Amino acid sequence: MQRRYAGVVAAGLVASLLATLTACGSDDAQGDKTELHLVAVEHGDRSGNSSKRYWDKLIGEFQFKSPGIDVKVEVFDRDRIDEEIAGLVEAGKAPDLAQTGGSFAGYAEKDKLYSADEILSTATQGDFVPSLAEAGTVRRQQYGLPFVASTRALFYNKDLFADAGIKRPPGTWEQLRKDAVALRSAGVKTPYGLPLGPEDAEAETLNWLLGGGGGYSDDGGAYDIDSPQNVQSFEWLRDKLVKPGLTQPDPATTSRDDAYADFMNGKVAMLNGHPTLMQRALESGVDYGIAPLPGRNGPTKTTTGVADWMMAFKQGGHQDEIRTFLDFVYQEKNVVEYADKYDLLPVTAPASQAMRDDTAHKPLWEFLDWLPTATFYPVGKTSWTPTVRALRKSIGTAVTDKGSPAAVLGQVQRSATATEVADGS
Repeated sequence: MQRRYAGVVAAGLVASLLATLTACGSDDAQGDKTELHLVAVEHGDRSGNSSKRYWDKLIGEFQFKSPGIDVKVEVFDRDRIDEEIAGLVEAGKAPDLAQTGGSFAGYAEKDKLYSADEILSTATQGDFVPSLAEAGTVRRQQYGLPFVASTRALFYNKDLFADAGIKRPPGTWEQLRKDAVALRSAGVKTPYGLPLGPEDAEAETLNWLLGGGGGYSDDGGAYDIDSPQNVQSFEWLRDKLVKPGLTQPDPATTSRDDAYADFMNGKVAMLNGHPTLMQRALESGVDYGIAPLPGRNGPTKTTTGVADWMMAFKQGGHQDEIRTFLDFVYQEKNVVEYADKYDLLPVTAPASQAMRDDTAHKPLWEFLDWLPTATFYPVGKTSWTPTVRALRKSIGTAVTDKGSPAAVLGQVQRSATATEVADGS
C-alpha cells in the first residue's frame, strides 16, 4: 500500500512537472497569446471565392511561424465595412487592423492610427509602389497602407464593334462619339455605358475629368473640381453622348453593376471598367478588348487608380504584433496570391514585377503598366469622404437635358472647400 501510494505521488509529481514545462513552452497555455482583430473587405462574389477563405489560409500559415499571435478576421461587403469600423471605434472597440476604400484620414487626424513606419519594417514599407505610398499620406505622413489596387481601361465588345464596321477602339472623344453613332445604327441598345449613379460615380467622373485634362485636385493638392476644363468635359459628355441617346436614358440612376451587367449581356458595347470585369465578361461569353481611356485630344496620359487601404489602430496597443503580422501579409507570394485571386493589382514593386514576369498574368499587364502613373482619389483629405457623398448625389444631374455642369461641379467644389476649411485638412 505504502509503495503504491509513493508511486501515485511520484506519478503526480511527474505529471505536475510535465504540465509546468508544457505551460512554460506555450504562451497559449498561460493565456499570454495575443489576439489581433482584423476587419477586411469582401472581394469575392460567392462563398467559394470569399475573401474569408484567403484570410483563414493565410492566418493559418502565419500562426505556424508565429504561434504566439492569434488573428480573428471578420469580412464585410464594401458598402458596409466603413460603417462597421466606425461603429467599433465609437464603441471603444477599435479593431487592430481594418481595410477601407479610403476613410483613413479622419482617424489619422484624431491620432487613432499608427503611421506606416511604426508598424512596418523599412523593407516592407519601401516595397510599396510609390504612387500608392504617396496617396496613403496625411499631412506628408503615411497612414494608409495600400492592400490591393486597380486601374481603369476602356472595355469594348469586339463582336458588336465588328458588326458596326468599327476596326479599332476609339482614342479620342470624337472618335468615341462616331463609334457610338455607328453602334446605335447597327442596333446596339446602349453604345456607351455611363454609370453616374450613387454606387461608384466618383470613378466614372474622374475618368472623364482626366480625359479633359483636369481632375479633382490641382498640382498643389487643392480641390479643383469646378475648373474650366472639368466643366467643359461634362458639357461635352452631356451634349455629345447623353442628349443624343448614346448612353443609358438616365445615367444618374445607373450603377456600375447595372452597366457591367448590360455589358455582359451584350446591351452595352463599351464602357470604362476595372480588371475584375475581365473574368465576368469571359464567363458570360463576351469577346472583349481593352484600350487606354479616350481623351479629348488622344488617349489619356493617366488613368483612374483606386485602392483598398489597410489601417492599424493604436487602441489595442499591439504595435509589435501588428508589425509581425503585416510583414508576413506583404510578403511577395501573399500579395501576388490575393491580387491574382480577384483580378486586382498588387501594391508592392516586387509583386508587380513577379506578375509582369509571369505570362499567366498577361491579361493584367496593361493595367499593371498604368499603375505607376495612375491618378488616385485625394483620400488623404478628411474632407474627401463627405465630398464623395455630395458628388454621388448630384453628378448625374449634370448631364441631363437641362443639367448644368458648372452649377453641379461648383456646388460640389464649395461643399468640399467648406468641409476642408472646417476640418483644417
